[in-house]
Formats: sequence, C-alpha cells, structure tokens
Amino acid sequence: MEQFLKNAKNGSRVLNTLSGKEKNRILREMAEALRANTMSLIEANAIDMANGKENDLSSALMDRLFLDEKRIDAMAIAVEEIAALKEPTGRVLEGWVTEDGLKIEKVSIPIGVIGIIYESRPNVTSDTAALCFKSSNVCVLKGGKEAENSNQAIAKVLQAVLEKNNLPKELISLLPDSSREGVAKLIKMDKYVDLIIPRGGEALIRYVSENATVSVVKHDKGLCHTYIDKDADQENAVKIAINAKVQRPGVCNAMETLLVDKAVAAEVLPKLKKEFDAAGTDLRGCGATQEIINVANATDEDYDTEYLANILSIKVVDGVEEAIEHIVRFGSGHSEAIITENITTAEEFLNNIDAAALYVNASTRFTDGGAFGFGAEVGISTNKLHARGPMGIEGLTTYKFKIYGSGQTR
Repeated sequence: MEQFLKNAKNGSRVLNTLSGKEKNRILREMAEALRANTMSLIEANAIDMANGKENDLSSALMDRLFLDEKRIDAMAIAVEEIAALKEPTGRVLEGWVTEDGLKIEKVSIPIGVIGIIYESRPNVTSDTAALCFKSSNVCVLKGGKEAENSNQAIAKVLQAVLEKNNLPKELISLLPDSSREGVAKLIKMDKYVDLIIPRGGEALIRYVSENATVSVVKHDKGLCHTYIDKDADQENAVKIAINAKVQRPGVCNAMETLLVDKAVAAEVLPKLKKEFDAAGTDLRGCGATQEIINVANATDEDYDTEYLANILSIKVVDGVEEAIEHIVRFGSGHSEAIITENITTAEEFLNNIDAAALYVNASTRFTDGGAFGFGAEVGISTNKLHARGPMGIEGLTTYKFKIYGSGQTR
C-alpha cells in the first residue's frame, strides 16, 4: 500500500508538467476510448449485474449499477464536457502590491493526491478520474464491491490512454486493497494522500470521518425535503414533487419527505396520491395526512431515514415556520425546496435553512454537477469548509501565494 501511494504521489509531479491543452487532448482521447470499448464495459458490467441479482441488491442499487450503450456514451460526453471547462489551475485569483512593494499573487493549484471512496455507480469512476486529471490531481479510487468488474474495466480503459501518452498509469488508479483494512490504511496515509472524499452510506461516512488522519470532505446522505406552501401553484407543486421523488428514487438528491401546508393539504394531497400511486410509490404520512388520504403511518424514524427507494414520508405542517423547524430537525444539509408564489415566504425559507442547495419552485433533483454546469461532479459535499454542494473542478483546487520582491527585508 505504501509503495503504491508513493508512486501515486510521485506521479503528481509528472501531471503538473502537462499544459491545459495537453490535458484536454488526453481527456478527449479517454472519451473516445470509453466509446470504443463499449461492449467490453457492458460485458464487465453484466457480471456485476448478475452478482447483484444473486445478492438481492435493491432495485435502486441495481439501477445505479447498470450500464448500457446510452449510459457509457453519457460517461464519454461528461469527460468531453470536463475537457471543455476552463483550466482550473495556475490562475491568478487575486493580486495586489503591499506597502513594502511586494507583489503578491494568489494562484490556484491542485490539491495533490485525492482518495475517493464511493459505492454502486460505475460512472463515478470516469467522472472523478476526469475531474482529477483536468485539475492536475492524482486520484486513488475505491469503488463499491458491487461494481468491482465495471470499475476495473473503466479504469483499464483510462489507464491505457495514459500509457499511450507516456504517462504513469498511477495518475488514475484503483486502490489495490479494496477491503475494509485497505480503506483503513488509505485514510491514514497522510504522508502521501492529501484529501479523502467519501460518498455513500451513513456507516461509511461516519467510519471515515472518525478514523481518517487525512483531511476529509464528506459527501453525506441526502435527506431532502420539498415544502408545498399555501401560496403554491398546485399544478407546479404536483409536477415538482413527483419529479423529485419518482424520476430516480435511488439518488441522494431525490426527495425523501414531503411537507404540505395544512391550509391546502385537503386539496393537494389527493392529487399527489393519485400521481404517486400511478408511480408505485410507498406513501407514509402523519395523522393529519392519514385523515385526508389512505397511507401507512409515518414515524420519526421514517422522517430521519434516507430510503434511496420509491418510498416517501409526508407531513402536514402549520405554515412555513413549522416546515423550517422540521427540516432543521431532520435535514442533512443537502437540498431543500419550497413551492410557493409568495416571495416573502420563499425568502424566509431560503434565509432560515442551512443546506448546500435551496430551491424555489424547482425539483431537488437539479443538485448535480452536470446540471449546475460543472461538467460533472466528484460528489455533493455536505461539508461547510472548502467545498459545499456539487463539488466540481473548482473544489479540487486549493491555492498558494507567490510573492515577488526586489530586495525587501523586514
């Protein structure tokens, strides 16, 4: 493990010698290589899908795991979009001259070696590898065992492009020891690793946060809410709520709890139930909800659970203040939405909730690096320091100061 990470660290110096133009050319070659190897990637993914079925993975996890020609092409497009982004390193962020005549520049630089621990989705392998390469960072990837064959196949394609360009394959590599013990070693290798980004279940995030000596940017659970206010456009409210839950239930920006103002609950809940029933959603609600529509009982445990499945908890609340109180109690700081035509109410919601992304009259499903125009994302950070929300290419840089003098002493 130590020698592997030492090689990765050494590779970062090689990466820093590449110009932005060279990196972009190589990224475009990686995109074409993904397309050219579509069938081999699908074959590797088929093994993971078969194993997933044998191991009774949930339908949501199976959906996240699945690759076909369309999804592989989307992976390639994401790499091309990353190549098209402006060069993130070597930029002068600020510059000034001091009273002593020192010229100071604050310049963006790569973080160095980044360990990324993630679950299920094979596209994370290509997305994060491309983002790290574009920002001149070396990445050490540790994907979930359920996607082991897919991840290895994707990494092999990307490494072949590196080697074709006389670059060390360690610039993009999978952690050789993917066991729990291997992860335990990785997160303590602060001599070689500069940042750990864990994204996945609560247990993984907690374990890494509590045990790492390397700096951590958490990509924690997404316990997202949508609040339908008394002044909502109900047609929009139903459309947005359905999208936020049903479009892809197994992702972290999907809605887990729907809050409805009691002033409109009797009118809007039956409309919502009709649409959710058609989508096969398992609905659970508070007592007030159950008085209006026929749903199972929702408990505090339901309101505190990220299901990542087509399950929705509903609560009727007494206005925006109670909605905010509920979100403050149960929210995870990921994404929250209000549906209202009242600007004052919308601003109260935006100003009193501490989350990475806050929406007015839009679905929480937009919390995504691609949707935000970042090309792709390493994940969605629930940290408050360094990076927050969709963590794109800017979040993979830090800075240093360059100071130019002419003989000054102090």
